[in-house]
Amino acid sequence: MLTLHILHIALEIASGGIVGFTLGLVGGGGSILAVPLMVYLVGVPNAHVAIGTSALSVSINALVGLAHHARNKTVKWRCAGIFALCGVGGAFLGASLGKAMDGKHLLLLFAILMIGVGVLMIRGRHNTGCPGASCNRQNAPKVMGYGFGTGVLSGFFGIGGGFLIVPGLMASTSMPILNAVGTSLVAVAAFGLSTTLSYMLSGYVNWQLAGMFILGGAIGCSIGTKASRALAGSTGRLTTVFASLIFAVAAYMIWQGIHQLMG
Repeated sequence: MLTLHILHIALEIASGGIVGFTLGLVGGGGSILAVPLMVYLVGVPNAHVAIGTSALSVSINALVGLAHHARNKTVKWRCAGIFALCGVGGAFLGASLGKAMDGKHLLLLFAILMIGVGVLMIRGRHNTGCPGASCNRQNAPKVMGYGFGTGVLSGFFGIGGGFLIVPGLMASTSMPILNAVGTSLVAVAAFGLSTTLSYMLSGYVNWQLAGMFILGGAIGCSIGTKASRALAGSTGRLTTVFASLIFAVAAYMIWQGIHQLMG
């Protein structure tokens, strides 16, 4: 019995490591992986508890990744602030709507949205962006709109939102993906904490599980950040890795969702 308990804890830490690695690598994908890992691998029976717990662990791991990116000067702080501030209100609204839906339907919708974002990323993978891009009077309204819309979706699906924030930042400011990855982590952390608060008030956070995910994520995040810098030197490679991750997990979640609905 003790051995099984230890193995289960090791599984939770390893799962957190995978989540942290993807956050450091692409600035997103944390919740894309955290929710299905908690539901299908760790065995959390309630999808809403998985969503609330993943939001907490992903937000903390995002802060760890942000520290690494900040040291490498890949964070556009003004853009990050505008995007995050506008998105927090949207995240609260989205979380309220998400909790009212059946968990199985929520995960299936989540997967379908992921495929759409992945297609958009692949289509624009050869766009290297402008290294000097920043937020100004001309693009600020666009950044604010993307921030609010992403916040709503982040709260609705209980995700940090990195896989939506990165393409949103690139589309609204034309910044390179490495800068979008680093900058996105500010909003990922802010959205995740907003969603966590909403789910926590409803009793949907497993604190022990969150602690194990955060521990593993801190290690994975450090490794992922180094890999991100290495891949960013090759045109389109980091974007392709990002999109491929989305497609793989979305396909698995759709298969699981259809199986559960038919069962």
